[in-house]
Amino acid sequence: MREIVSDARLVGCCGLYCAACGSYLRGRCPGCHDNAKATWCKVRSCCIENKFSSCADCKEFPEPRGCKTFNNFMARLFGFLMRSDRAACIEQIRKLGVQGHADAMSKERRQTIRR
Repeated sequence: MREIVSDARLVGCCGLYCAACGSYLRGRCPGCHDNAKATWCKVRSCCIENKFSSCADCKEFPEPRGCKTFNNFMARLFGFLMRSDRAACIEQIRKLGVQGHADAMSKERRQTIRR
């Protein structure tokens, strides 16, 4: 199993930190940016289309919850079940930068900021 390390390349488009995800740690997923099979993820598709590293780069929606792509039904359900606050992750990226977010998440050993 891999270790949780601080790596800006492992910050997902939606703000989740792939380096702390169980699938990534077990070698079953390469992480958001390298997962060519993740065509189902509308957030990832939007970021690729707009050449964003993450939703933190989006100027159209200063509050990520206002974006229907970011805040869709499945995302809200996932957030509720997993007690995940991806919008807080996006805010943290905007505040600390991508590497700062990776540092904070790896230090906490978390994939997301908890609600």
